[in-house]
Amino acid sequence: MNELEKNEILGDLYAYYGRLLTRSQQNYFEDYYYNDLSLGEIAANHHVSRQAVYDNLRRCRKLLKNYEDNLHMKRDYNKIELNLDQVISAIKKDNPNEALELSTNLLKQLRGE
Repeated sequence: MNELEKNEILGDLYAYYGRLLTRSQQNYFEDYYYNDLSLGEIAANHHVSRQAVYDNLRRCRKLLKNYEDNLHMKRDYNKIELNLDQVISAIKKDNPNEALELSTNLLKQLRGE
């Protein structure tokens, strides 16, 4: 996996779990990943060392991955999206029985059955 793919995954995780980070962590993360600031620029803006910024970003990455490992919001959303795509495909193929079956299965998954 290249750096761009890793950053995309982190951005997705941040969309789900960013609010669970402290405001300071959110600022560092957004400055680095969204505003494309260097460690030195972030350090200067926040009056901390580059090492402090690096450590904070590493901690953010670890927290975001840990949240997903435990809460599975991104994984579950992707499964729901895939199932909905299948329902839509069945509807477009004018296959109401398949659409109904897929919809019923999706509802059962959402209910935890």
